[in-house]
Amino acid sequence: MTDVNDLLQQMTIEEKVGQLVQLATPFFKGATDRGEITGPMVQMNISEDDIHLTGSVLGASGAKETNNIQKVHMEENRLGIPLLFMSDIVHGFKTIFPVPLAIGCSWDLELAEKSASIAAKEAAAAGVHVTFAPMVDLSREPRWGRVMEATGEDPHLNSEFARSFVRGFQGDLENDDSKVAACVKHFAAYGAPEAGRDYNTVDMSEWQLRENYLPAYKAALDEGCEMVMTAFNILNGIPSTGNEALMRGILRGEWNFDGPLVSDWGAVKELIPHGVAEDAKQAAEKAMKAGVDIEMMTACYTNHVQELIKEETLQESIVDEAVLRILRLKKKLGLFENPYRGASEDKEAEAILTDENREAARELAGKSIVLLKNDHVLPLDGRQKTALIGPFSTSTDILGPWSWGGSPEDTITVDKGLSNYLDSDQLFISEGCGIEEGTDEQLQSALEQAENAEVIVVALGEHSDMSGEAGSRADIRIPEVQLNLLKSVKELGKPVVAVLFNGRPLDLREVTANADAVIEAWYPGTEGGNALADILFGTINPSAKLTMSMPYAVGQVPIYYNRYNTGRPKDAPDAPERFVSQYLDIPNEPLYPFGYGLSYSQFEYGELTLSSDQMTQDEQLSVTSTVTNTGSTAGEEIVQLYIHDLAGEVVRPLKELKDFKRLHLEPGESQEVVFHIEESQLRYYHANMEHKSDQGEFEVFVGTNSRDNKAKKFRLK
Repeated sequence: MTDVNDLLQQMTIEEKVGQLVQLATPFFKGATDRGEITGPMVQMNISEDDIHLTGSVLGASGAKETNNIQKVHMEENRLGIPLLFMSDIVHGFKTIFPVPLAIGCSWDLELAEKSASIAAKEAAAAGVHVTFAPMVDLSREPRWGRVMEATGEDPHLNSEFARSFVRGFQGDLENDDSKVAACVKHFAAYGAPEAGRDYNTVDMSEWQLRENYLPAYKAALDEGCEMVMTAFNILNGIPSTGNEALMRGILRGEWNFDGPLVSDWGAVKELIPHGVAEDAKQAAEKAMKAGVDIEMMTACYTNHVQELIKEETLQESIVDEAVLRILRLKKKLGLFENPYRGASEDKEAEAILTDENREAARELAGKSIVLLKNDHVLPLDGRQKTALIGPFSTSTDILGPWSWGGSPEDTITVDKGLSNYLDSDQLFISEGCGIEEGTDEQLQSALEQAENAEVIVVALGEHSDMSGEAGSRADIRIPEVQLNLLKSVKELGKPVVAVLFNGRPLDLREVTANADAVIEAWYPGTEGGNALADILFGTINPSAKLTMSMPYAVGQVPIYYNRYNTGRPKDAPDAPERFVSQYLDIPNEPLYPFGYGLSYSQFEYGELTLSSDQMTQDEQLSVTSTVTNTGSTAGEEIVQLYIHDLAGEVVRPLKELKDFKRLHLEPGESQEVVFHIEESQLRYYHANMEHKSDQGEFEVFVGTNSRDNKAKKFRLK
């Protein structure tokens, strides 16, 4: 068994610095295609010797590729220190699951964990050791393209999903080579950029940071997450990658995290344009002192760490700490005993895109698709002639951003899914337009096809490049050409179902006004077409609920359910007409609130009963409601519990999600739902950052979403 402390003592300073560097696959000997790396090497001022000493590889996958790179490396490495292979396996490797925002809408923690476990198994067989996931950045900002990577706007729900993803990816990491190390990102508060523009400034109080933005990172680490990635943004004036108070203070000091901390792509050198480092040398100094162990895809460490040590600007002990953290992870993964770990071309062939994996992707997609509107149109009747219109009718672009391992030829498109339920003479297909452009001829062809049908399904949305990293948008409506197509189809006077493929909450006013039913499919992944068809024809009864509020208009954003009141609330009983907190031209409320989602069943909630109107610090309070399926179809309902602290030392949200339960109810069936409230659920950060509860009055809500619920009050003694 390798003693990493002993190994460290044998390493030269050059070898130590090499462990702190991460370069992309083409730089390495043994890569299938090294490409034209001469230019990047010169630009970064790195040599073949520097590459030879590098500790980790970015983006390599495929057992043949990773094993070949590792083999060449091990033959040449003096001390036999293996490479770490890291990749962005965000929502699937080859079997692509729905984007994380969609997974959040399933409210299904077990399926989320299963999806991560499948992704890990596929990736590990292909030679990946670390995935840059989960992303747990809380966001209330739909203009920001990366909302598709996280599970929503609520700190409690995000924390629960963070734990599920870490469990799925990592499992028994030391003894199971079908697992990969997880890397939670992006620390910290990356999801709150000014104006929703990626990489932009984040400025918030420590109270806001601790109350809402830090909990999900902490939850991932409490679950044993092995790595952390820094955020691109500045936080209160200091870029995260050079933020010593954040990284050494909170992450390593308060939370006792001792795993590797990796920069995001190029973020160390970006300390220069941020304006906190004069040059690459100072950038290296600040990042090292902040505790960043691995520099991704810039060469500040390579070119300057030794110099900083010689000048005594940087202590070698800081470098030693960083190297030890990296070596410990390599040891935990078993790489010193078997540098190839679980990577095998045979395993790869057996593990990837199996029928079982596809079935899991289809199930999760079905639970992630949200029914937003249904005026007695859905589910569809398989005997009806159906027109499938729109740019996503036959498109394979339904995998979403960060699905680089997925293949278009493996993707079940919408038309293929509908073909499972309709004969060829019942299904009429026409694009009608592209994503952002269209012709009169395309529109006319679509209308002719729609004339032949009894019901029309219009598949609309965003190209995947319109969201994801660097995918910020100021106008979050469906592109005009698609809205015109929808309006033209609606004028035919036939039932219209609008299906949306996108990576963010959108302004859907014009869509809902021109469709009899609206389905939010997000980017549903490899089995998306099948899952959508299952929903449309009622094989699956929709149960998904939004985990980000759908704005009425972009002028409302950031918009979120767990907001604070003002001294002049619009909905106060004695509120005047004008001098209240409101817009003059649009409602305050979102179009669709957090937790919202329809079903083909109807669920009725009985009145709440509390075990007592008072609770103590040591005793639980039980909250009971009876839920009845009053519809004619069996269905699942996600029952949600919220709490409002009526008077705190600092202002409290009008509602905070604290728990939820999933019920399966047959037609006419009733079931009693019991929640238990503990004092710990009533705690919050006070002005002095103490986390505790206050005696006083609380309101508890139980219902089908954050807006529609029943309420009762109790007092904490």
